Amino acid sequence: MRIAAMAAGAVGGYFGARMAAAGHDVFFIARGANLAAIEKNGLKIESVHGDIHLPKPNVTDDPKTVGPVDIVLFAVKLWDTEKAAELARPLVGPATRVITFQNGVDSVQRIAPILGTEQTIGGVTYIATTIAAPGVISHTSAFAKIRFGRADKAADDKLNTFVAAGKTAKLDIDISSDIVRERWEKFIFLTAMAGSTAALRSPIGPIAADPETRAFFRQLMDEATAVGRAEGVNIDQAYIEERFKFIQGTVEPGMKASLAH
Repeated sequence: MRIAAMAAGAVGGYFGARMAAAGHDVFFIARGANLAAIEKNGLKIESVHGDIHLPKPNVTDDPKTVGPVDIVLFAVKLWDTEKAAELARPLVGPATRVITFQNGVDSVQRIAPILGTEQTIGGVTYIATTIAAPGVISHTSAFAKIRFGRADKAADDKLNTFVAAGKTAKLDIDISSDIVRERWEKFIFLTAMAGSTAALRSPIGPIAADPETRAFFRQLMDEATAVGRAEGVNIDQAYIEERFKFIQGTVEPGMKASLAH
């Protein structure tokens, strides 16, 4: 498949590199020091699932040199959404699917007027990655999962093809049964994870271990849940309880949200 990582940051760079290593035609959109480093030294992934070094990846700061692709992994920060979507226009044809892996709950509504309602797909990632240095992505979590799907839950052959290609590349990838709910669920968890680890200047381990800060984390989740339910999203209380238990046992104690980094 022809895939574009918009951009070659911690998320797009990681999953793009995995697909490139599996033989797919991946184009990394980068800029500044990251672009210069990838052009000079290639793209390096340092991962608990095995390191990757792409010595000569397809990298550019100009999507016009790439042209339409099958899949755009859209993973820029939210404040760059509209600007990046405008820049991504040359990557998008009638059959392209632009999967937004941005955190938050409104990126589909912001991208679709620019790149097309049919082309824009909501998605989520579950992974802990950071840019350790320009051209170097560090992946520290045992999990590296991506889910996506149409808001109307309709079948989509292009998405199914991408899932099959991703599974062959040994990615934890699939169509979400309800991407609107799943994006809200991740938003609720990240509201607490980002809010607590950034505000308290601490990884999650000490926050979860202390009764007062653990209660603060739970209050952040509960508040975001109330907002989601007020928006009409069917959020399962069991999910909230599971995520709260997750930070107290399963999660890597040294994990921080990207906002904290």
